[in-house]
Amino acid sequence: MDLEAYTAVNRGDWERLQTLSRTRRLSAAEIDELTELYGVASTHLSVIQAQDPHGPQARGLSLIVAGARQRLSSTPGDFTRAFTDFVIYRLPYAFYTIRWLTLVLGALFCAVATAYGAWVYQHPEVANALMSEQQQEIYVEHEFVGYYSENPAASFAGQVWTNNAWIAAQEVAFGITGFFVPVVLYLNAANVGVAGGIMARHGEIDTFFNYILPHGYMELTAIFIAGAAGLYIFWSWVAPGRHTRLFSLARAGRMLITVAIGLVVVLFVSGLVEGFVTPAEIPDVLRHGIGLLVLAAYWCYTWILGARAARMNLDADVGQYDGGTVELTA
Repeated sequence: MDLEAYTAVNRGDWERLQTLSRTRRLSAAEIDELTELYGVASTHLSVIQAQDPHGPQARGLSLIVAGARQRLSSTPGDFTRAFTDFVIYRLPYAFYTIRWLTLVLGALFCAVATAYGAWVYQHPEVANALMSEQQQEIYVEHEFVGYYSENPAASFAGQVWTNNAWIAAQEVAFGITGFFVPVVLYLNAANVGVAGGIMARHGEIDTFFNYILPHGYMELTAIFIAGAAGLYIFWSWVAPGRHTRLFSLARAGRMLITVAIGLVVVLFVSGLVEGFVTPAEIPDVLRHGIGLLVLAAYWCYTWILGARAARMNLDADVGQYDGGTVELTA
């Protein structure tokens, strides 16, 4: 069966079902129509899943059918259905889709940073080539810690949030090139490793970890997520599978813009931690505990809700109205 042709023939019924599902007030005739179209679309979904259970047609229609089922079995709430779909289904599924690549990038980042740190620590001439002994002492004793407290906490948190969100957006946007993400992550890992190596040479490795990790747990993870999203877009046109390169690229791009939107919130939280928790005069255990709690909250959100969306065969792509239709040509 040609699934794209099957989709083109039945798309009208699916779009009508989606429209009725999102309409706040329905007449008696519209409720009857919604019920009938729900049964029709469920049959169509069974046919599509028998052919390609994990394809974009099955996932898109699954979300429409799920929305109709929710409308038929519950009372509409005050929040828009689109917002609920985004928070409960689309965003966690998008994070879940790139979870393994996120972890791989994180492991590679830590390996590069550790290698640079060990290199600087074991070879004093390397550190001396980067800055003089006097500059190193100023950096270790004043600049490293002072960076987190020299500005008001709220202003500093906003500055960090803006800067990191910009880096993450660039990774997602320019990830299609295939080389931008590795270069950015490599340079950042090298900088972190060099800073750690210099701090270690002066006996301040504890200070280094106590100030960089509380916010870094989530902040660095967010950078890895953005890098994974960018590389996912790159791979979508390198290996498009059963679809054309343009269709695969467009779908991956739409889906992973969801990641960029979600990272704005994630980086806002990590910015608050860096602005208010990292420089705070509190026990180191509490400082690390808050950072780890934020990180654990992200992974629980991703793994629990994302896995549930995957089991429901849902999708992270935008709706048909926002994503546009594909016209079949011979």
